[in-house]
Amino acid sequence: MTLLLTGSTGFLGQTLLKNLPSYTITTLGRKNATIIANLAAQIPLLPQTDLVIHAAGKAHIVPKTEAEKQDFFDVNVTGTQNLLAGLENNPPKAFVFISSVAVYGLNEGQLINENKPLNAKDPYGLSKIKAEEIITQWCQKHHVICTILRLPLLVAENPPGNLGAMIKGIKKGYYFNIAGGLAQKSMVMASCVAKAIEKVAPIGGIYNLTDGYHPNFKQLSAHIATQLGKKIPANIPNWLAMFLAKVGDALGKKAPFNTYKLSKIKAPLTFDDSKARKAFGWQPQQVLQVFRVY
Repeated sequence: MTLLLTGSTGFLGQTLLKNLPSYTITTLGRKNATIIANLAAQIPLLPQTDLVIHAAGKAHIVPKTEAEKQDFFDVNVTGTQNLLAGLENNPPKAFVFISSVAVYGLNEGQLINENKPLNAKDPYGLSKIKAEEIITQWCQKHHVICTILRLPLLVAENPPGNLGAMIKGIKKGYYFNIAGGLAQKSMVMASCVAKAIEKVAPIGGIYNLTDGYHPNFKQLSAHIATQLGKKIPANIPNWLAMFLAKVGDALGKKAPFNTYKLSKIKAPLTFDDSKARKAFGWQPQQVLQVFRVY
């Protein structure tokens, strides 16, 4: 079986390379890839392949300028269009797109399923919605089995984004839980996602993937601290957090903490993966049982 993988040098892409031994893999990227191409700017010449996994994309930043906002559409939308144009003459049997639960546009909710409307308003979420639409239509036109995986927080060694910031904060002793750290958040091991692709690619469909446990901040931070040999993070009580948030509101956009960020931290946000469990036997490992911090 042959596989074309985009985003192989990214956080998930590196895990995919290690966990798909059944395939002969061709990688596509701007550097350190079998096929060198900048999908945001060019249409690549691509070989016939059985499966395409499109894991390339822009994430993990909050855009501050119009140019940074446009980057999301250049990479996630135009990049997808150029990839599909490169496959036009040699469509694969199956196509797997790595999307995000950000497409739902929600900051709060419990066990949100795939039937929820896609109401994202931010550049990242909007670009993922558009990419999903383009891929779905293209696959229908070319009779390609289409799979879209909507992922929450991805967990693996040396994570980027908020999880990486949490680990760094615990290492250096400046991370605190807020209002008890009791808000549950969905997450999933990158290695579990990789192993699921072999099962789901021949089936197709749109799926949320989570670990099914949805740890809260208190549990996750304690797990990390214990592995690092650090003290369990202290807690900032709700009344103090509210006071600091209002100070942040008064300081304006440059403040690192405000009422909006506090509301996101305190709100549960979990996603339902029962569709995947029924469709292809999704049985992930619990993050807190297998995640190791180095």
